[in-house]
Amino acid sequence: MTLTGKREFVAVRDDGSDIETGTDRGADTGTDAKPRRRRTLAVLVLAALLATGGGLLAAADRAEHAPAARNRALADAEATRRVVGDISNALAAVFSYTPDDLPATGQRAREVLSGRAAKDYQALYTRLERQVRGQQLTLTTQVVRAAVRELSGDRAELLVFLDQHAQRKGAEATTAAAQLSVTARLYAGQWTITELTAR
Repeated sequence: MTLTGKREFVAVRDDGSDIETGTDRGADTGTDAKPRRRRTLAVLVLAALLATGGGLLAAADRAEHAPAARNRALADAEATRRVVGDISNALAAVFSYTPDDLPATGQRAREVLSGRAAKDYQALYTRLERQVRGQQLTLTTQVVRAAVRELSGDRAELLVFLDQHAQRKGAEATTAAAQLSVTARLYAGQWTITELTAR
């Protein structure tokens, strides 16, 4: 049997007898095929555009919520300068002392340290008090460089490089470099140190 593009049909009454026989000539002819192909192509193009647009929106959403996008250290220069300034001042304050101003140093530490950093410093301070007074030790600490690795909301992580100058009574002054990893939190508009780790 050869298909010619024509389709025969028979109309049937409810009782099963034939009432009309004929031929449907336009069912598969080229007259309707072209518009149908155009509609199909249009639907496919629209689906592709929607899929592409959805993919782009999903990619944009992932980029917006990625850790790098939330890191204000990459985009907010003013906030970065603020945290660097607060933490640099705090480190200089708690790691600079003389035999006569140890109580003032301890008070400054309570203002700028919290959490684990405060506990660690308090343990250090007890030993430091005896050593500083016994050796008449003066220590001056200066931050030479600080970099904010992450700044997100009220939390910051920094890498800090210090120069420390120590002077014992009757001895020559010595200078040493130190490097710290610092974690800080923003409390009442002031950045305070919550963790300190020597590197």
